[in-house]
Amino acid sequence: MSPQKKGWWIKAEKKVEFFEHQLVKRYICFSFYGLEILCFAIADLCVWLCSNEVGKGKGKRFFKMGICWGSSADNPTPTTTGCLSSVISQTTSNTASTSISRGSRFSASSGDEVFPNGQILPAPDLRIFSFAELKSATKNFRPEMVLGEGGFGKVFKGWLDEKSPGKSGSGTLIAVKKLNSESLQGFEEWQSEVNFLGRFSHPNLVRLLGYCWEDQELLLVYEFMQKGSLENHLFGRGSTVQSLEWSIRLKIAIGAAKGLSFLHTSDKQVIYRDFKASNILLDGSYTAKISDFGLAKLGPSASKSHVTTRVMGTYGYAAPEYVATGHLYVKSDVYGFGVVLVEILTGLRALDQNRPSGQHTLVDWVKPHLSERRKLKNIMDHRLEGKYPSKAAFRIAQLALKCLEPEPRNRPSMKEVVETLEQIESINEKPTEPKNRSTHHTTRRRRQQPFHQRSPLAPKHEVGHGYQTPPRVR
Repeated sequence: MSPQKKGWWIKAEKKVEFFEHQLVKRYICFSFYGLEILCFAIADLCVWLCSNEVGKGKGKRFFKMGICWGSSADNPTPTTTGCLSSVISQTTSNTASTSISRGSRFSASSGDEVFPNGQILPAPDLRIFSFAELKSATKNFRPEMVLGEGGFGKVFKGWLDEKSPGKSGSGTLIAVKKLNSESLQGFEEWQSEVNFLGRFSHPNLVRLLGYCWEDQELLLVYEFMQKGSLENHLFGRGSTVQSLEWSIRLKIAIGAAKGLSFLHTSDKQVIYRDFKASNILLDGSYTAKISDFGLAKLGPSASKSHVTTRVMGTYGYAAPEYVATGHLYVKSDVYGFGVVLVEILTGLRALDQNRPSGQHTLVDWVKPHLSERRKLKNIMDHRLEGKYPSKAAFRIAQLALKCLEPEPRNRPSMKEVVETLEQIESINEKPTEPKNRSTHHTTRRRRQQPFHQRSPLAPKHEVGHGYQTPPRVR
């Protein structure tokens, strides 16, 4: 059925993979009413390979179950309620599937309005791009346009010029994330980005502009963040990387905290699940914006304190209770925020195998130094050159310790974290100069970090718009 016609219709894609002598047929379906998405669904059918199966399948129909996000007909949105898709029937022929009209949006809102305290849209406000548009915007996905690469795929720099669609190198800067066809988690994370980031509007969340789903191609289009990631500024190398002064670091911490607080206090409580420096992006004025919602999870119901899920996250940032039990609390995000606070103070990575024995995991190593002002000076980032208020630094260290409490219930809420950071920002203390800068210990030598590949327990170095990160746990 043509998408221009009114009524119900389904867009589906088939992907066939071989895994441990099985033929895995994955069907990815969107159901629509007109041009409005009603739900997403993923359905798998695994069958043993045999001579009768290989090379066949055209025209067959399969009935299967699939997990989807659905909603009532009165207010259709892909994230309103969780439900189990009943029976989905789809032919396995290789005929071209119906495509959505290009340039259309889910809602009439332009998305340009400013909401200082954030807003949750009733439906995703996303532009649907054609593959040809994004191919032109990124100069045919040339290697020199690559901003970075992660488990999802590559992130490209691009330009959108509404007045001259075929012209590249002019117009609005964008970041285009292109799915790696070999990514096993690719579609689920692509879907999560659309579900969550497509509906959230907040000054401290990266804006998702739209997406492309055409044939086997899955892409996401974001606003371009001029200053890159916090990770790059803290740990990057080269003459183009500028060290962050104290006031900028504090501004970034406050902005990121506000983004997390918005997610935690929204009507549909969201657990971000993978808070880390590489997922904090910076615009031209160093405003922090949280990106990459591929692992985001809806929070527990009112009667429960946590959700139980497969452990996914990043070593060094994941909360201990989550890694040990799979119990995910809202305050599991607070632990990750505490780790980032320590990185901001020290300029050191959460996990670094190049450091001496006993210092590989940053939190375990520096915890004793956070509770005493005298010891704190020994681990502060030497690039600050002592130009920071010692009282403010010590209060942030104390806040980090609270965020890193082993028991989730003992950690502050992100709302409390924001309030504390704003109080610290108001401290007007003259920065103190170190007496002897040459006494700084030698463990601060920075080496290029190895990039980790994805695996069942230490997978995925996904990037915001292009910077490598520590391995995720899975």
